[in-house]
Amino acid sequence: MRDFRKLKIWEQGIEIVKEVYKLSQKLPSEEKFGLKSQITRAAVSIPSNIAEGSSRNSEIEFKRFLEIAIGSLFEVETQLIIIQELDLIKKEELKNIFDLLENEAKMINGLITKLKANN
Repeated sequence: MRDFRKLKIWEQGIEIVKEVYKLSQKLPSEEKFGLKSQITRAAVSIPSNIAEGSSRNSEIEFKRFLEIAIGSLFEVETQLIIIQELDLIKKEELKNIFDLLENEAKMINGLITKLKANN
């Protein structure tokens, strides 16, 4: 079992959640049960799956939760692209979160690759 609080990918996941929540406040109120709800749930899923996976006893199980986390990350990215395409938030305001997502994806993929190599 790992201490998820010491994992850089978990810390970065928390940063993504905070940024997504800040951005979601800028969405129109009619999106409260649409994009706003969807994107915040997907963002929360990233560090949550990293934490849950870290509690597993096998590398294979941990890898599976990392794969779920990266799926949630891609979901957040897709929803941000939709927000951008619908002109709900300006492109410049989304740059930081896109950079965070790109970095997080690289780190998660790197750990997945390392876990695969160990098995």
